[in-house]
Amino acid sequence: MNWLNQQALQNPNKKFLNELTFKEVDQRVTDLAGRLYRFVKDEQRVALYANNSEGMAVFYLALQALQIEVLMLNTHLTQEEISQKLKKLKIKRVFSQDDPFILSQRLGESRVFFTFAEVLQSEIAENVKCADEYNPEQIAVIMDTSATSGEYKSVPLRWKQFYSHVQASQQRLGVTEEDNWLLVLPMYHVSGLTILMRSLYNGTRITLMEKFDEEKTLKLIASGTINMLSLVPTLFMRIVDRIHQHHLRMVLVSGEFIPKPLVETCLAQNIPIYKSYGMTETTSQSTTFCVLEHPDKLESVGLPLPGVTIRIDNPDEEGIGEVLIQSPMLMDGYLGKEPLSGVINTQDIGYLDQEGYLYILDRRKNIIISGGENIYPQEIENVLYANPAVSECAIVGMKDEKWGQVPVLFVVSSLDDESILNYLTQKIAKYKLPKRIFHLDELPKNATGKILKKNLVEKYNVD
Repeated sequence: MNWLNQQALQNPNKKFLNELTFKEVDQRVTDLAGRLYRFVKDEQRVALYANNSEGMAVFYLALQALQIEVLMLNTHLTQEEISQKLKKLKIKRVFSQDDPFILSQRLGESRVFFTFAEVLQSEIAENVKCADEYNPEQIAVIMDTSATSGEYKSVPLRWKQFYSHVQASQQRLGVTEEDNWLLVLPMYHVSGLTILMRSLYNGTRITLMEKFDEEKTLKLIASGTINMLSLVPTLFMRIVDRIHQHHLRMVLVSGEFIPKPLVETCLAQNIPIYKSYGMTETTSQSTTFCVLEHPDKLESVGLPLPGVTIRIDNPDEEGIGEVLIQSPMLMDGYLGKEPLSGVINTQDIGYLDQEGYLYILDRRKNIIISGGENIYPQEIENVLYANPAVSECAIVGMKDEKWGQVPVLFVVSSLDDESILNYLTQKIAKYKLPKRIFHLDELPKNATGKILKKNLVEKYNVD
């Protein structure tokens, strides 16, 4: 079904996107679809490059109405990283609200890039029909993730996965007429986009923020304007001590390791924190629970959502092993790769208690999670090894009060720190740059020649 059209008919005057009603958003989407048609009529998929805004949401929904696959581009990526993604997925049309980005791309690319303004100023094509119902097998969005090898993998999420997600989430989180969800997580991440999808399905309101602003967020909470909030732990920790009064029905926290002191602070202040666990491949949440209702499960990441089955593969004598997920929200498979058999190995290590609550002990050892962004060490190492002046290198994570973790580089090279950073700046996003660099004569290795990162972490105390 077309959720937007359905809500526009059932709740035409109810606010949906900031001050815009469902009817007004529906009208904008229909109008924009008519203008977009000339740009995308011969395309199967396009890319969207934008930060959170009403315009971004409307563009995404209009492309859905035209049944176009949408690659969501992370705005932190470099031009080289973006070019690689577009080439791999054979995308020739990119839409962006950012004029400087468009201009820089046009100088060196043969693909066609358009600003939102250019599309909005174009003529409306005649006889453009928007989808009344979405095909369950239609790809709604493509989000790139990386394997620990650093290789980009494209995750296609179809309407059947979103439909299963919103149903399961509704059963677990509930819905009220007053719900107003603060959408501050970027919509080019699955955790942000699913807020849009859930609110659309539930007929509830969104307050959209381009990026996290502590003072604005606290003001919205104190005034009771919003009653639902999703944040990664590093962001929530910056405001939790300043929440003195609220009407919050739910604070959903996920995206990285959730510190125990953060949860304990929420319990002390009667903030309804919901811990959650999931991944892009599972359309965000696979487990969640309200810690206030189950304080004895404080260290858990929750119960599986309805329809989700979690099992532990190769458990040891204590029941600890690899976490496997079977779910109707699970992608069919990475683009260009073999389809999944209905189960995904998360490569996380954990266990289930007798009541079925999941506990995660290791968040994929090599991944660095910085401010909610996944940083894959081997991707950076591969870039460094392409420089002939680098003979050995290793990237590890170091704890950081602001970001949770930041990358640290151990290197054997004739290059100095400035030269290394200048080299990397041209090839990887800023948030992936190492915050400290250690120069060594040789990196520790085992008998087979594999670099021992654990030894580096312990010796240099960067954990």
